[in-house]
Amino acid sequence: MSEGAGAARVTLLGVCWDASSSYLRGPALAPPVIRAVLASDAVNGWSEGGLDTRAAGVLGDDGDIATEQGDEMRRRVEASVGAILARGSRPLVLGGDHSISYPVLRAMRARHPRLAILHFDAHPDLYDELDGDRWSHACPFARIMEERLADRLVQVGVRTMNAHQRAQAERFGVDVIEMRNWNEARTFAFEEPLYISLDLDVLDPAFAPGVSHREPGGCSTRRLLAAIQDVRATIVGADVVELNPAADPGGISQWAAAKLARELAARMAS
Repeated sequence: MSEGAGAARVTLLGVCWDASSSYLRGPALAPPVIRAVLASDAVNGWSEGGLDTRAAGVLGDDGDIATEQGDEMRRRVEASVGAILARGSRPLVLGGDHSISYPVLRAMRARHPRLAILHFDAHPDLYDELDGDRWSHACPFARIMEERLADRLVQVGVRTMNAHQRAQAERFGVDVIEMRNWNEARTFAFEEPLYISLDLDVLDPAFAPGVSHREPGGCSTRRLLAAIQDVRATIVGADVVELNPAADPGGISQWAAAKLARELAARMAS
């Protein structure tokens, strides 16, 4: 990976932010940890589909954004993603908590008049507000859909819906595929350019215990990889969020996060 690589097909951007987390802090530590695994000599950079993501021009790196102010974070993320898009690259954003997806999608929508979102998560993140905070990591998709930043939102792996969030999903016309109804043979297809938002807690805690909100009954790493590899769409951007290295002393979750990031990068670059 090369820093600030203008010619790279895909560009990493880290957002070291977890002040919008509602329970545990820790996701702000994740971007450097994921990046270290991606560069580790313990693995090579080849995707399962046969692309060397370490080859010149494939995966650039714009470094990390770190701030203590929410307004500043949102401004800087939107501007940074806009700069990646302006030079013809596709952003792969490493969180951070899930609140970062909102400013990313603001920048994506400015570039893509038609846009769909495929959102993998244990939680729908559709609260209008949580504990008085409209910018909570439990709320980004309410903000995204309010501002019509996407034409279509498909949420997969959800297993924590309450009455409020079901009402929100109906209000915004969200297609929610709960984990209990996710048929392993199902594939996803989109005519619009596609943004993938991947919250690591969509995985069962057996595969990724290093998250702030562990929710048993999730999918395997293999099933999630298959969904990414088989999706029929032009993937124009993605994020991997909610890794909490502090919640996983064994460090296995960061390897899952990096593997998923590499496969996303390969799909976006191919």
